[in-house]
Amino acid sequence: MSDQYIPMIERISEEYDESDSNMILELAATDQEYAALKRQMSELKHQHPFIEMLLEGNGEVQITAQEHEILNQYFRLYSRADNMERKHIYFRGHTDGFFYLKKIGAFKKE
Repeated sequence: MSDQYIPMIERISEEYDESDSNMILELAATDQEYAALKRQMSELKHQHPFIEMLLEGNGEVQITAQEHEILNQYFRLYSRADNMERKHIYFRGHTDGFFYLKKIGAFKKE
């Protein structure tokens, strides 16, 4: 082994954040439902700045019953988008794994 060799798990770990980001961009570009969910989430945060304060701020935050419902709506959208992201990454992993096995000749040709 040369000094340049980096084990595959380490290489994947180092590149994971970029790969993850690319897969999410790919999902947004190819899935209209996902893109619409992300737009709705962005619009809610823009229309209701308390959401950002609650998610990113610190200290005490009080919200009204109406704001609580808006926040619940945001979390429902977030959950749906997150599920779509995880499903996309899961199937992308299968695709990448299949391609890798094919590349290394793990499948016999008959």
